[in-house]
Amino acid sequence: MKTVYRTALMGCAGIALLTAGGAQAQEFELTLHHLLGPTAPAHTQMLVPWAERIEERTDGRVHIEIYPAMSLGGTPPQLIRQVRDGVVDLVWTVNGYTPSLFPRTEVFELPFVHTDDPVATNLAMYDLFDEWLAEEYEGLRVMFLHVHQGQAIHMADQLVRTPAEFAGLTMRIPTRTGAWVIEALGAAAVSMPVPDLPQALASGVVDGALIPFEIIPPLQLQDLTEYQIEGPDSLRLGTTTFQVSMNIDTWNSLPEDIQQVFIEESGPEWWAEVGRIWAGTDVGGLSVATNAGNTHVVLTEEEVAQFREALEPVVDRWVEEVTATGIDGAGLVAAAREAIASHSD
Repeated sequence: MKTVYRTALMGCAGIALLTAGGAQAQEFELTLHHLLGPTAPAHTQMLVPWAERIEERTDGRVHIEIYPAMSLGGTPPQLIRQVRDGVVDLVWTVNGYTPSLFPRTEVFELPFVHTDDPVATNLAMYDLFDEWLAEEYEGLRVMFLHVHQGQAIHMADQLVRTPAEFAGLTMRIPTRTGAWVIEALGAAAVSMPVPDLPQALASGVVDGALIPFEIIPPLQLQDLTEYQIEGPDSLRLGTTTFQVSMNIDTWNSLPEDIQQVFIEESGPEWWAEVGRIWAGTDVGGLSVATNAGNTHVVLTEEEVAQFREALEPVVDRWVEEVTATGIDGAGLVAAAREAIASHSD
């Protein structure tokens, strides 16, 4: 499999060089692989600007070639293996596609740990990274972690406003903690990478999904759903954690001045900016749905209280499970909530 990836990578890199019009070769040519298409906000508003700043700050000594939509081969859950094996230099991926590798970071996905502010949650992850999270990123140099706005409820044709109304439904979710949320609501959870969701909705494999609004335009979900549902002030039922990470050998091969540029361009200011980017794209995604005639539903405080009661056992389940592996689950939940609160308005 690694040979296949390297062959694909060499072919794509060759095409990139041929289309460069003979431009002078950069000193450090890096590859960044990810799962979404080239028009997705994650690509256009986050990954491309970050890579361009690195290139500008290094006076062109670094060039980051971004390969979207798994164009170098493999499936989204294989991205972490690709970067750890050195098949690619960098990846942007969903932690939850390989949940056994990142159990500590899962704390930020839990319902009512993350609520509605990706800036606050991103900065909380930055604050707690060295003490609580770093050891699970072996073989990687993390550039930045982030969450999206959070898991809003998208329904094909059935309006749900309370936990009881989920009974008997089938819902898509990308992570195991999200699956626990679905199960606690009495529905059946189907885990799949986000590019597979449109077909699952169109074929009736799922009745809906927990996913942010920002993904509506790139997947054309406005044509496959009728209802977009969230709590007051963009309150969500947990979130998903992501990472942009570099192969550790690639990192160690870079001179100190280049490393320093990556560090400075991937600091807390950028983690916060990424949160603002995702919050902004969420607003835009919802507008696409409502302009298409979909109904935006905001739950009442009384309805949210029912979800809080139904989903608190999800947090307890996570604490119990990770504590059995030697992680201080209760301490991590408390630290995450305190850190998020410290960055919340």
